Amino acid sequence: MEVRAIAKSVRMSPRKAKLVIDLIRGKKVGQAIAILHGVESTVKEPILKLLNSAIANAEYKAEKEEMNLELDSLYVKEIFANPGQILKRMRPRAKGSGDRILKRTSHVTIVLAVKEN
Repeated sequence: MEVRAIAKSVRMSPRKAKLVIDLIRGKKVGQAIAILHGVESTVKEPILKLLNSAIANAEYKAEKEEMNLELDSLYVKEIFANPGQILKRMRPRAKGSGDRILKRTSHVTIVLAVKEN
């Protein structure tokens, strides 16, 4: 059984998100949550929220299909962050010129699967 959760247009840079995402790829769900709680980064909150959403999706799917699901058997099979829309802003600079500020967004996808023994 595989379960997917997607968060689109999250206000975090994909480059910064990938640093945290690489830490939890392939880990069990409980271990991934513990890692995210220990990380000192602002991108951990949306990723943790997405992971909890994927766990809830797995519980719902198991209940709907009348399967017996143990959370210890779930692991992070895939997780990746793709660049989303870039918000472009201007900042005034010297002599009437301006600089562009690029506020990047990400589309984060997580896939959980049941580990077969």
